[in-house]
Order: sequence, then C-alpha cells, then structure tokens
Amino acid sequence: MSADLPEYYFRVRENGAVVFRVDSDNRQRRIEMDQIAVVNIRNGEIKPHGDRALSEEDVAVIRDWMSERQGVLAARDIDDILRTVDHLNLTTQWAQSRASEDQLEEVTDALLLAMHDLRSVLVRKKADRLMKED
Repeated sequence: MSADLPEYYFRVRENGAVVFRVDSDNRQRRIEMDQIAVVNIRNGEIKPHGDRALSEEDVAVIRDWMSERQGVLAARDIDDILRTVDHLNLTTQWAQSRASEDQLEEVTDALLLAMHDLRSVLVRKKADRLMKED
C-alpha cells in the first residue's frame, strides 16, 4: 500500500491548503501525516508549520500543486459560467412555457435586476477590450 501513496497530501481549504508529508514506512505500518505547511493560493504565500524548515523539494512540490490548483479553479470558474448560461436558457424556457403568474411575480424583479447588473458589467468590459484593441 505504501507504494501507492503520494509523498505529500494537500487538504484543500477555502483559499489554499494545509500540506502534509505522508509516511507509511514505519514500524506499525500506519499512515502518518505530518503537517509541514499552510499555503495561500490567492497571495502565493507558503508558511512552514511551526519551527519546520521546508526543503527545496518541499517548496517545489508545493509550488507545482499551487500552479495546478489555480488551473483547476480557473477551469471550474469557466465551467460554472457555462452552466449558468445553460441555466438561464432553462429559466427562459420555464418562464415562457410552464411558470404560473404567481411564480413569475415571485422571481421577475430579482431576475431582471441580476440580468441588468450582469449586462452592464459585460457591456462595460467588452467596450474596454474593444478600446484596447484600437
């Protein structure tokens, strides 16, 4: 089993992870996880745990994980937005074909305000990009 385990384990947190070194080559053949650092994806900070000094290998592995994690999170953001587009289309179909007057009354103002806000931001950002191109 020890050959299958990674040397490091990253417990994901809201803004990064807690990093552990995994050890299963001990007398009891138990999996031991020794916390070595806390990382912050947003600011790139790596804080060693306690009085620990991180090796160059530790830092390299952590930086590789951070880079990969940022890619995963960016892909999830785009996927979430594309799902939102699908959901807007489903909402449009619902409003047109199945929604009762009471249901429409309940959601119309909130939807209109959210769509107006989104449209304003998208139009402004699009105009900014077009101005940069010129």
